[in-house]
Formats: sequence, structure tokens, C-alpha cells
Amino acid sequence: MSTVDRQRITQQQAVGAGVQVVLLVGLWAGGGLDEAGWLAGIAYLVALWSVLAAAVHRAGITTLGPADIVTLVRAGLVGGVTALVADGLVTGDAPVAPLVVIAAVALALDAVDGQVARRTGTVSALGARFDMEVDAFLVLVLSIHVAVLLGPWVLAIGAMRYVFVAASRLAPWMRSALPTRYSAKTVAALQGIALVVAASEALPFLLAVALVAVALTLLVWSFGESVVWLWRNSRLPARPDDAAMVGPHPRE
Repeated sequence: MSTVDRQRITQQQAVGAGVQVVLLVGLWAGGGLDEAGWLAGIAYLVALWSVLAAAVHRAGITTLGPADIVTLVRAGLVGGVTALVADGLVTGDAPVAPLVVIAAVALALDAVDGQVARRTGTVSALGARFDMEVDAFLVLVLSIHVAVLLGPWVLAIGAMRYVFVAASRLAPWMRSALPTRYSAKTVAALQGIALVVAASEALPFLLAVALVAVALTLLVWSFGESVVWLWRNSRLPARPDDAAMVGPHPRE
């Protein structure tokens, strides 16, 4: 990758970093962020920059696509949610309104980057993976916040994907690409929605518990379906048309 290409990628990453820094400053100015939130937000920003830079280098790309920029902005919003949740864990009083609004915008943009990728013909394996990781981390952070409100069992929602990834390192048959299942996409989207609604504290306690419990039940079912599919197909001989069934997941 040339110096010009590296500069272009760095400038694009700076967009996401700028979104998050501006967001953190705004939250701090509004009295919704203390030292713990700043530390968590900056730590997230450094980790995001490092991981994305390494992924871009491995992929050998020279520029992020328009959909990737949307995902990068969304990642900056997730950094703001991370800061608020971390601050709330320390102070015991996370500001509900900004947390819910920022998380809701990040979730809404999840539909935008997929549309942009398809319409501009810039769908890529890196973009799909980046999108997936941002989604997963947002759900993890939200589950930590909601676990404080409803109970530690909610953490299972945020941990599910990471447990699946860890298990795939021990079981090679779990590493195959999965076919696109729209039911899985729907269940995945429901997790964020349910957690944001619960985080808003707009529902009575029992209704919030019921909503998140239903979301978790569906998530367990969805991951179970994936595990069963992987197990069954790992025991079948390869077929010429398998490549059409599997491969990198397209963006939502």
C-alpha cells in the first residue's frame, strides 16, 4: 500500500474518531460524562483504530467504501454508548435519554450502511465483518447496562456471539460460513431493539423482563439453528454448488 493510500485510509478513520470525540465532548459538556466515561471512550477509540487498521492492512484495500464510512460513524456512536455505560457502572447513574437516543441512532444506521453498500456496488467481506463487529459490540454494551436493571442473566445476549466465536476455535466444524437466513437477521435486529427499549426504563419492570427474555429465547434458538446446520453439513461430502450456499454474509 502506497503512502497516499495509507493517508487516505487514515483520514477516513479520523472521521469516525472525530465523531466519537465530538460526541464525548458534547456528553461531558452536558454533564452526562465523568472520568470513567472518558477513559472507556478513549480506550474504545484506540482499540477500534488499531483493529480496523490491522483489518484494512490484511485486506489490502486502498480506501474504505461509502458504506464503510457509515459503519465507521456508527462505530463512533457505539463509542459514546460505551462511555455512558461505563460511567453509569461507576457512578450508578447513567443518563438514560442520551444513552437511548445515541444507541437508537446507531441501530437505525445499521440499515443504512447495507443499503449504501448494495446501491453503490461496494459490498465486501471486510465491510460485512466490520458491520457485524460493531453490531455485536453495541449489543454487548447494551446488555451490560440492562443487566444492571433487570439482572445478570441479560449478559447472555451480549456474550452469545463471543461464546460462539470462542467455541469455533475449539471446534473446526463450526468455522464454515453460514448461509444467509433472514430469520437470523430479524432475531439479531430484535436484540438491539429490545435492549434499547429496556434501557429506556419506559416499561414496567415485568414487561421489560418479558421483552428481553423473549429476545434471548429467540437468540438461543437462532444460534442453535446455526450450530445444528454447521454440524450436519460438516458431516456431508462437499458438493459443487456449496459455494453458492455459503460465503461471507452480505450486509443487512
